[in-house]
Amino acid sequence: MYFCIKKYLMKPLKLIFLLLMMGFISVSAQESFKSYKKALKKERKEKDIEFLDSKESPLAAEEIKAFRGLKYFKPNYSMVISAVLERKSTSDTIKMKTTTERLPLYIVYGTATFTIDGIKETLTIYRNVGLMSKSGFEDYLFVPFTDETSGMESYGGGRYIDARIPKDNTIVLDFNRAYNPYCVYSKRYSCPIPPRENHLDIRIIAGEKNYH
Repeated sequence: MYFCIKKYLMKPLKLIFLLLMMGFISVSAQESFKSYKKALKKERKEKDIEFLDSKESPLAAEEIKAFRGLKYFKPNYSMVISAVLERKSTSDTIKMKTTTERLPLYIVYGTATFTIDGIKETLTIYRNVGLMSKSGFEDYLFVPFTDETSGMESYGGGRYIDARIPKDNTIVLDFNRAYNPYCVYSKRYSCPIPPRENHLDIRIIAGEKNYH
């Protein structure tokens, strides 16, 4: 009899424990996203301040006066993607096309494969040869891309993501931090054009919107 009573008493206790754990995880996730949004908001505010500084801003003087801040999609935690990184066995160096005649050298570092809304996508990842020897950029990775918002809500020429070389075969692609090239703001700049293979057949509703 004792065994039976204990057995049936344990079920609600286990259920309560499970619910408490689920609640803890839920709260932790909420707090984590709250901290993430706070950091994102701070970064975006700092970028707006830079755009108002005539020494830092890519905008012309008359545009700075009318500047009211950059536009973004709402932060979306599901757009912080853990992708499978496949490194290239040989380091191919390419001349990347830009919006001008400039052809900067990039190393094809590898590919990142991930799934969004059940759709499998792959992006080629690059290393800027000119930055590799500069302090703070030794492990810098460059991910240019276009998607189904390009030319609509986001800039038609595509956007960029910065990343760092990971220790393992998982790389984080934070689309909430996707940003526009400076060509959006001025024709004075020469900006890399995302290669055709880096077009995503989905809408990336995250990151910076089109300025105009």
